Amino acid sequence: MNNNEHNIMTIDIEKEMKKSYLDYAMSVIVSRALPDVRDGLKPVHRRILYAMNELGLSPEKPHRKSARIVGDVLGKYHPHGDSAVYDAMVRLAQNFSTRYPLVDGHGNFGSVDGDSAAAMRYTEARMAKITIEMLRDISKDTVDYRPNFDETLNEPKVLPSRFPNLLVNGSSGIAVGMATSIPPHNLKEIIDGIVLMIENPDVTIDDLLSKVKGPDFPTGAIITGKDAIKNAYRTGRGKVKVRAKTTIEQISNNKSRIIVNEIPYQVNKARLIEKIAQLVRDKKLEGISDLRDESDRNGMRIVIDLKRDANPNIVLNNLYKHTQMQDTFSIIMIALVDDEPRLLNLKQLMRYYLDHQKEVIVRRTQYDLNKAEERAHILEGLKIALDNIDAVISLIRKSNTVQQAKEGLMGQFGLTEKQAQAILDMRLQKLTGLEREKIEDEYNNLIKLINKYREILANERLIYEIIKNELIDIRTKYGDERRTEIKASVEEINIEDMIEEENTVITLTHFGYIKRLPEDTYKIQRRGGRGISGMSTRDEDFVEDLFITSTHDHLLFFTNKGKVYTIRAFEIPEAKRQAKGTAIVNLLQLENNEKITAVIPIKEFSDEGFLIFATKHGTIKKTNLESYEAIRKTGLIAINLREEDELISVKKTTGDSEVIIVTAQGMAIRFNENDVRNMGRTAMGVKAISLNNGDGVVSMNLVEEGSYLLVISEKGYGKRTPLDEYRCQTRGGKGIKTYHIKSHTGKLVNAKIVEEDDEIMMISRSGIIIRLNVSGISQMGRVTQGVTLMKVEKDDKVMAIAKIVPEEDE
Repeated sequence: MNNNEHNIMTIDIEKEMKKSYLDYAMSVIVSRALPDVRDGLKPVHRRILYAMNELGLSPEKPHRKSARIVGDVLGKYHPHGDSAVYDAMVRLAQNFSTRYPLVDGHGNFGSVDGDSAAAMRYTEARMAKITIEMLRDISKDTVDYRPNFDETLNEPKVLPSRFPNLLVNGSSGIAVGMATSIPPHNLKEIIDGIVLMIENPDVTIDDLLSKVKGPDFPTGAIITGKDAIKNAYRTGRGKVKVRAKTTIEQISNNKSRIIVNEIPYQVNKARLIEKIAQLVRDKKLEGISDLRDESDRNGMRIVIDLKRDANPNIVLNNLYKHTQMQDTFSIIMIALVDDEPRLLNLKQLMRYYLDHQKEVIVRRTQYDLNKAEERAHILEGLKIALDNIDAVISLIRKSNTVQQAKEGLMGQFGLTEKQAQAILDMRLQKLTGLEREKIEDEYNNLIKLINKYREILANERLIYEIIKNELIDIRTKYGDERRTEIKASVEEINIEDMIEEENTVITLTHFGYIKRLPEDTYKIQRRGGRGISGMSTRDEDFVEDLFITSTHDHLLFFTNKGKVYTIRAFEIPEAKRQAKGTAIVNLLQLENNEKITAVIPIKEFSDEGFLIFATKHGTIKKTNLESYEAIRKTGLIAINLREEDELISVKKTTGDSEVIIVTAQGMAIRFNENDVRNMGRTAMGVKAISLNNGDGVVSMNLVEEGSYLLVISEKGYGKRTPLDEYRCQTRGGKGIKTYHIKSHTGKLVNAKIVEEDDEIMMISRSGIIIRLNVSGISQMGRVTQGVTLMKVEKDDKVMAIAKIVPEEDE
């Protein structure tokens, strides 16, 4: 130790570890994991393409065994595992992995189901047509070279890349302490963006976004969210949501199916199908009856058959939520700039590519200029020799050696060594008149080219014009249409703005089937008509509720158990007139034996006002509207009910309205709602009317002065009576008689407050619907039975009525 003490250095281990780790990290970053900003390639990809070019595997040549290509890459440029090289080459050949494949593969190169490629001894490959543009002009000293790993050959540091491959095909890689994830784009859009940058060097990212719409994945699909794309292009980082492209098909027996034609980028189709099947088995996905893969060479087709009455939109949303039918693609635009990793925005990526192309064009032009000047120099010597051919021949004949002849030519005619050598190498056929003329023409053309090259090198504008024209040629030759659709996300869209606000008819059956139809589905008919068939129901089912609302309203669904649920009217699937509709349990999370008994539309919960409730047993309750704003998906208690009672009606009031309640046995009571104090959301309420045995409340309405009370019986009889005939009483009394019930009329089923110009709808147990003008209904006194409004079969009866609100009164 003492003898070698001068060779021992004291080193801080922390500093040494940092230095060694950074050296290792930079080696991985530069030599393995990150693409160069200029050609968008990692070293292994660059070496594969260069080796194929050296092997002469151009698109018009036959395919060559992949093993031969991999062997050349390994032996000459990339001394790593053969699987690493082959896997990289396979990915360049897969049209579902690479937007514009750079390798033309022949044989099994894997599938979107995750199947691996066949062994390299079985597959063959050559360069794709577009790859020629990556290597074009590489022989003209357009890029720098460096020694290979054993310094026996040279390899390019970067390829000329005559199209912006980094943005067009994207790149992904995990380095040390950083990663890159650049999505692929459409060739036309990227070139249009670069052309815009050439025409306007001060272009902004927002300007570029007018050309570059967003990523364009080889598997298509749909990107949801335009703002996420813009943020990623501005900052270099971001995330975009990618959804499968689907269509919904209607099939027989009121069933539907979801067809998946495109899936998100880098999603394994086979695993996706397995995941869906597993979720169905675990009962985490409801409404799916069958699942199969019908994909073939013509395209992808995953078929998801749905159960009867399943809402396809709800099933689809659950598929997006629980499977990779909706996936997130992270954008991290890190690339090597002068062998250093940098996070770049869209404009910077395009600018660095444009700078690279400028250098390529300058070096190519300089190379062509040098070659032209060298050839012109030789031709000048040949012209001198031809002008003095006799003296030249005499000098050469007298010379004893080639060197003596060369020196003689240089001394006598003032030629350079290259010119003298060219004269000595000249064949006798050049002495013919035709050949002399060819030399003259070639020289004149070269002089023009030389002047053109010098003009290009002296004028930056001409350089950019060349880049622009060559890019446009590539766009014309290789450009295609965008595959990935871009839609605004739900957060960016106001759903209401996309749905026209209009009146809509909503029907609800006894067994809980609901549907939405345009109001004009039913044309007005004369009083006493038989109506039209409104829906097709099960034999034991019947329509129990029908109401008119706006598509934009919140619908509060009140149940027989005193709970309330809410959805928007447009969320109810629209159906044809004779369709049965969708099971309400697919829209609301109802409990067992829970049934919708009342529905009320609410425009805004912020409005001042109250909800007033009436139950079958004659109880009434009033509560602030805002108490029902925060309704959970599992519902909310709207009113506590006594045993065997039911909630039959809910109205929105201002707090000063008068209420009229009608019973099945033809009794009615009118009183001011101030008689009912404001109560909490879960209160039971107070007595509204004293009922006779067997009687029950069928309706509660708010009084409108100058209007009529329309009552309808089970057998289709009805009448309208002025409200003036109903005096205001005290809450809790028996009320007064409003209808003369007989056996052929049946009990009352409902009552509505109507105006002269109103229209109503009536619907029977069997689903027959009729639409009437109120003006066509007879006006009669309180204690009368009315006239026939709807002819009802012996075993049928009227179940519901609804009033249509004229547009000018909305």
